[in-house]
Amino acid sequence: MNHLKDYIISYGGLKLGNHTFEFNVDDKFFACFEESDLNQSLIHVAIELEKTERMLVFNFLLDGYVKVVCDRCAGEFDLEVNGEEKLIVKFGEEAMEEDDNVLVLPHEETRIDLSGAIYDYINLLVPFRRVHPENEDGLSGCDPEMLARIEALKPATLTDQRWEKLKNIDPEN
Repeated sequence: MNHLKDYIISYGGLKLGNHTFEFNVDDKFFACFEESDLNQSLIHVAIELEKTERMLVFNFLLDGYVKVVCDRCAGEFDLEVNGEEKLIVKFGEEAMEEDDNVLVLPHEETRIDLSGAIYDYINLLVPFRRVHPENEDGLSGCDPEMLARIEALKPATLTDQRWEKLKNIDPEN
């Protein structure tokens, strides 16, 4: 977990205005999260912090790739991920999450750990269904040998004999 200390931003000593932070998220980062199935990944995270007297606004720009397993052919491939997110931090009496993108921190707090937000934002960029992208010819990038094996292992379709008699019924009568 020591690797995550790099993602703690001490905003207490920063002047009002805009500040930029940049991180490269890699395997060391994802290893800190037990539930993570992302590895062999590299994502550049640029964070623009706008500090005002009443709040902090973090704008995240994420760009890179994650290695995933194709749901169709079980082959690994690099999935390109890029997106933008916003996190608003307000100050109040106690820490709480007001909304998905709105966080309340106590007035006396002077730093914030962004590792959890970065992890969540990256996972939101990875689609639920992971399939090889099409190649330059417009064809599937999946392994054709593996697709042929999967097709050969499919069980033959069995038709229930009770339904066969219904096929002979003429809908016009």
